[in-house]
Amino acid sequence: MDSLALNCGSSSVKYQLYDWEKKEVIAKGMVERVTIGGSFIIHEVPGRETYREEYECPDHRIAIHLIIKILADKKYGVVSEITQISAVGHRVVHGGEKFTCSVPIDEAVLDAIKKVQHLAPLHNPPNISGIEAAQSVLPDVPHIAIFDTAFHQTMPESAYTYPLPYDWYEKYGVRRYGFHGTSHLYVSKRAAVMLNKDPKECNIITMHIGNGVSHAAIKNGISVDTSMGLTPLEGAVMGTRCGDIDPAIPAFIMEQEGLTAQEIDSVLNKKSGILGITGQYTDRRDVIEGAEEGDQRCQLALDVEAYRLKKYIGSYAAATGGIDAVVFTAGVGEMGWLIREKAVEGLEFMGIILDKEKNRNTMTRKAETVITTPDSPVKVFVIPTDEELVFTEDVVAILEGTYTDHMNFTYSFSSKEFQRK
Repeated sequence: MDSLALNCGSSSVKYQLYDWEKKEVIAKGMVERVTIGGSFIIHEVPGRETYREEYECPDHRIAIHLIIKILADKKYGVVSEITQISAVGHRVVHGGEKFTCSVPIDEAVLDAIKKVQHLAPLHNPPNISGIEAAQSVLPDVPHIAIFDTAFHQTMPESAYTYPLPYDWYEKYGVRRYGFHGTSHLYVSKRAAVMLNKDPKECNIITMHIGNGVSHAAIKNGISVDTSMGLTPLEGAVMGTRCGDIDPAIPAFIMEQEGLTAQEIDSVLNKKSGILGITGQYTDRRDVIEGAEEGDQRCQLALDVEAYRLKKYIGSYAAATGGIDAVVFTAGVGEMGWLIREKAVEGLEFMGIILDKEKNRNTMTRKAETVITTPDSPVKVFVIPTDEELVFTEDVVAILEGTYTDHMNFTYSFSSKEFQRK
């Protein structure tokens, strides 16, 4: 069984083809600059040279046609017939309150996704375009929706409710939803294995730190709080997003600068965070290099980010009633030893005793590592995430009729015997 995973952004389509029997990725890639001109595909197959082709894709349907064409190409492809693709899994950023797990896509599900697209206007419309395009290209295979928000639907009402007029929630669905759910799910299950405990017996803080950043408080195996909110703008300091700020600031700056709501939203999402403080960088490697060369704003950006990370660790430890482990994942979480060190510095009173040498030597997207000392009561792990594997296992389980939800379904990566490929 070959399962195709699709992640449709506004101007890109990422894909991965997974052979379930062999338990390995057989092809992956991305179509970039969809809808904006100058589009091209980058196609990777293990053991072969990366293939690139210029191909104009004015819409997502053409982009997905291109992906299918390349996958079945005699020279560059990996399947002899399109019929070898048994199912398609689609990343859907926002599922609202309706979806608590992955589901097969039928007309009712697609309509429900469309009804909540106002909650994620930058993300859900291209997700929907991708689903409709893939269904037109592959009409005879099951299509499955995997939701970023589903993992966090276990949050209690007290955690997801905003102190705003309640009718905003009733009318418009204004509440905390959270994102990066498949990543938090994967690394929390792996952390439980590393702790040699059942997930239902674990309290864990998972810290997904890339260009986008979110954290989750996981108590007894389920998400009870998360840093992103109604949108992915709330929470930690991010590459270009501001995260938590005084809500009065946007209105104040709109008045001072004469900005529209759309313009201030663009600033908060695309010109703030690390970029806003440094004035030039989003990549933490550039920020660290700048700080080492004496750039005070780069140093300030590192200090602000680390301070905010530390606050989330402390608050989520309180929310869970004490923790067994903290997990760092995603690009910066996996590779940024300095940011990890600064984030847990001074937390010995909480039982976190960092092994600085081990932490500094841990810069990999493949190995799972403990970066605390053997006598540290609370463990800190670096665990590379694998959202695509969650996609694939959800799709296969749904087709086989064995899927339930993440607490009752047994993922392969929940096992001690699991080995990442």
